[in-house]
Amino acid sequence: MPDIDFSSKVAAVTGATGAIGKAIAKQLAESGFQVFLLARNESKALSAVEEIRDKTGNADVHSMLVDLSLKDSITDLSRKWQGPLHVLINNAAASPPQRQITPDGIELQFATNVLGYFWMTSYFADILVKSAPSRVINVASYWAGNLDISDLEFKTRAYHNHDAYRQSKQANRMLTPIFAKLYQDNGITVNACHPGDVNSALSNSLGFGGSQSPDEGAKTPFWLATSASVSKLTGSYFEHCQEVHCSFGADLESSRKLFELCNAY
Repeated sequence: MPDIDFSSKVAAVTGATGAIGKAIAKQLAESGFQVFLLARNESKALSAVEEIRDKTGNADVHSMLVDLSLKDSITDLSRKWQGPLHVLINNAAASPPQRQITPDGIELQFATNVLGYFWMTSYFADILVKSAPSRVINVASYWAGNLDISDLEFKTRAYHNHDAYRQSKQANRMLTPIFAKLYQDNGITVNACHPGDVNSALSNSLGFGGSQSPDEGAKTPFWLATSASVSKLTGSYFEHCQEVHCSFGADLESSRKLFELCNAY
């Protein structure tokens, strides 16, 4: 457990009813944070809240509903938010086996896994600045690549969910240093990480299992949210609680172009 007293701090975790997201939320609650589980499914969210309260003894765990694939849903959430936000963990992910589109006409995996991170960081920026020092942690993956900046929504390429997932995780890693640079003078750090390899609904949808427990999978995101040793680091990528060179994030020209494309949605 961290040495810092987090009892006056507020954290939000997207995708918090999934295996890794719920484990991250539980570890934050154990550390004394006021924790908000952000999710689409109300019954799953309420069940996760009760489970975390029971396991941690922290009654200050709550849920709020949001669809991370919809810009209007995220803007509504940001307008409803009351009080500070010290830690935002972008973790929500989808990987449908067939190409799907949102009600806004955007390919679902790109909307959720990439634009969801982008919109949450953008629309909560003012709140994070007022709450500074604050942190944004983007849960990405070492299984990343295949990004085609000319066809982000698989309109001309054949859609395979594992290709779309790898692209989305590359995008998370590319956008992280751009956001870090954007907010570096406002007291917000922005970092990305690979969580552990956990057997989850998401990993199963991609054809994988997982060798680690949810708590093991949550270790690096939780560490980035709480460790004093990374309080000044921003724009970096981490695996196993260690900074790792990211060639995707180092390509600043492509990363800026991706940022501009996302900002146009």
